[in-house]
Amino acid sequence: MTDNNINGGVKVALVTGGNQGIGLGISKRLVADGFAVDILARREEPADVMAELREIAGDPSRVRYVRGDVTSAEDHRRFLNDAVEAWGRLDVLVNNAGVAPTERKDLLEATPESFDRVLGINLRGPYFLTQAFANKVIALRGPIENLPEPPEGPVATIVNVSSTSAETVSINRGEYCISKAGVHMATELWAVRLAPEGIVVYEVRPGIIATHMTAGVKDKYDAFFANGGAPIARWGKPADVAGAVSILASGNTPYATGDIINVDGGMHIPVL
Repeated sequence: MTDNNINGGVKVALVTGGNQGIGLGISKRLVADGFAVDILARREEPADVMAELREIAGDPSRVRYVRGDVTSAEDHRRFLNDAVEAWGRLDVLVNNAGVAPTERKDLLEATPESFDRVLGINLRGPYFLTQAFANKVIALRGPIENLPEPPEGPVATIVNVSSTSAETVSINRGEYCISKAGVHMATELWAVRLAPEGIVVYEVRPGIIATHMTAGVKDKYDAFFANGGAPIARWGKPADVAGAVSILASGNTPYATGDIINVDGGMHIPVL
């Protein structure tokens, strides 16, 4: 996938929020695909999760964990430096970390504090982590004109995990919808800016996925599927999202950037 990276060695993927939910599914898949994986998350390093990932990897040195906050520029630097010091290269960034509002509230009752929290974690944080990652990749790569020939595959890949809420309205969590709509625009912005640098950018857009985030509204979404809300009438799994990320991280779509892969059972398709 990123064999054009001049540093050689095992391919390296960074996953924010890669210790639980969709992020853990992505971490497992990328480790199984042969990547060295570094995770950024706010919680203390989970020994059970790391043991499982290292078992999948077959080599404990191929999985690392940085405790930090995706909203912090200093933590961005620590995260990137940790991976480069361990493995000497950067290949893939998966901007997965995200939160829902602590409390779902109607638009007429939502608070600025909730808005700032959700936008900070879901949009501002990954936007500037993308900036830091791209600059680090460019520094490692060196001037693109100095490469032996124009690379036919990506020098690096960025995958933004957004949500069907980028386009689907939920009036009791407007801040979440706005944050994910912003992730979509950020994907297109970075795709255009980074294409000349050999870096491709994609958006994976999950639908209703069974995680801790959706556990509290299980009855609602059970009824949604029972009433024909999606052509594939079941809950999505973290592994479903991870499969899409795996395809994009593989480098097998080198002449595409800025694209969306919907992982939602077809619920984005307008049906009469």
